[in-house]
Amino acid sequence: MLPNHNRIRTGKFPPRNLATLTLLACLLASPAQANDAASILAPTGTLRATYIATNPVQAFVDPVSKDVRGPAAALARELARLAGVPVTITGAKGVEGVIESVKNGAADIGFVAFDPVRAAQVDFSQNYALAQNSYIVPGNSPIKSVADADRPGVRIGVGLRDAGDHFLTRTLEHAELKRNEGGIGEAAVKLLLAGELDAYAGNRMRLHAVAQKTPGLRLVPDNFYGVEQAVIVAKGNAAHLAIVNAAIDDARASGLIADAIAHAGLVGVDVAPANKR
Repeated sequence: MLPNHNRIRTGKFPPRNLATLTLLACLLASPAQANDAASILAPTGTLRATYIATNPVQAFVDPVSKDVRGPAAALARELARLAGVPVTITGAKGVEGVIESVKNGAADIGFVAFDPVRAAQVDFSQNYALAQNSYIVPGNSPIKSVADADRPGVRIGVGLRDAGDHFLTRTLEHAELKRNEGGIGEAAVKLLLAGELDAYAGNRMRLHAVAQKTPGLRLVPDNFYGVEQAVIVAKGNAAHLAIVNAAIDDARASGLIADAIAHAGLVGVDVAPANKR
């Protein structure tokens, strides 16, 4: 039986969840799925979610309330609410930390950018958001757009194994990539200001924050890639993935994702259109 079924019958369940609940009911009516939504989504009794601790386009800890905010946090709470279970939302160290937490069973869901290489280790939901990637450059740089950066002799910094690293490795024709652990940070800023890097690639939200507090740096106005933010589950867990995909459809249609992006004050993050992998 689905959790909170009395609220469905009395009409007190928020309307935006009816489509998701219908799909959940269909899934759970299957003889192959004897367990309810809670046991599929959260076998320990708590939905455990992880996100990249240093990636604010997914989630971040509010410095005042100490609550985890952002679209990933909103989706995790919505899934937990649908299942009628509590939720924990924990920052992990980098992409590898999130993927490993799901692979080893320490987390039920994780939030990372889709990449075909990563899909060999875990299963990805459809996209819920697109985190636009761009370049930050010195203020006097001749680089005025994304296209200007792909020229011979241009040195572009990028976080090692970031989604931007994977994308630029495939697409750059002339510029040279200079990879570093951890993405844009104090060391990378110093290299830009010293002229040892001509540009740094990263998600627009992070770069915007750096440009706001660093005189002498600016963002180019366009983007080179909308990084596909998605939810990951353990490999081969089709029922779990189907529930997550249905919840994302519902959260997109209801405005939950858009509201979470707006309330978090995110820059360069868009609601992703519906898609199936």
